[in-house]
Amino acid sequence: MSHSGALDRVPYVLASRFTANPGTSPEELLAAAHASCFTLTLCTALSQAGLAPTRISTQALVNFTETAGTWSISAVHLEVRAAVPDVDAADFAELALGAKNSSPITRALQVPVTLDAKLDLDRVDAVAAPYAEAPAASDPQP
Repeated sequence: MSHSGALDRVPYVLASRFTANPGTSPEELLAAAHASCFTLTLCTALSQAGLAPTRISTQALVNFTETAGTWSISAVHLEVRAAVPDVDAADFAELALGAKNSSPITRALQVPVTLDAKLDLDRVDAVAAPYAEAPAASDPQP
């Protein structure tokens, strides 16, 4: 099922797509892949900016909709929370938006991808005074 074998024991069936039955769905796997790809891209962008994140947590929410009897992924919304010393919220939002736009999975999808990026200022162990929270990256919501 997967090259690494990581997914060999993960059941996926039709019932897990539309109900709370155990297992996963292709849409959930896409969301997990998108969240991890974005996180790696953001981590690279932060590192290239000379920043060292202490925590990054990303969730991808996939909109799965039916139109005229056909199911499609119509949008993806990424939510990222991160603890990154020595960066203010506006610069973090700019780096996160750049990572969203350059993430290989974002670029592969042909649906709108939105982003809500916020620093978790309570988790930053920086000596500097806390930064004011700036608005999240300026993407419209799905």
